[in-house]
Amino acid sequence: MIASLIVILACQLAGEALARGFGLAVPGPVMGMALLFALLLLRDRVSRHLPAALSDDALVSTGQGLLTHLSLLFIPAGVGVVQNLGVFAQYGVALGVAVIVSSLLALLATVGTFLLVARLMERTSA
Repeated sequence: MIASLIVILACQLAGEALARGFGLAVPGPVMGMALLFALLLLRDRVSRHLPAALSDDALVSTGQGLLTHLSLLFIPAGVGVVQNLGVFAQYGVALGVAVIVSSLLALLATVGTFLLVARLMERTSA
């Protein structure tokens, strides 16, 4: 489990280094997930030459262990909110509007993407 966790964290670190090093507008953890995805795709092609930390069972059990304790990862965010209550008191309405509007825009973008892909899939199957 430790070796699998090291692989996951190394991918996140590499993603963060890439994002900051090249000045990309993509968050480091997202780049790390893309690297981990690429690593998993490569793993399936050359599976017999890889260490046990990259086996299906090791990564699955590590991922499930992280997910079972996911609620603990929200504690720092909660502490940050409590520490900045003055900011929320001053800009609370604007922050609330920004969160609602951005959520609606994300939902509309998702629906639009789904409809576009559905139409493209209809054309290719017809």
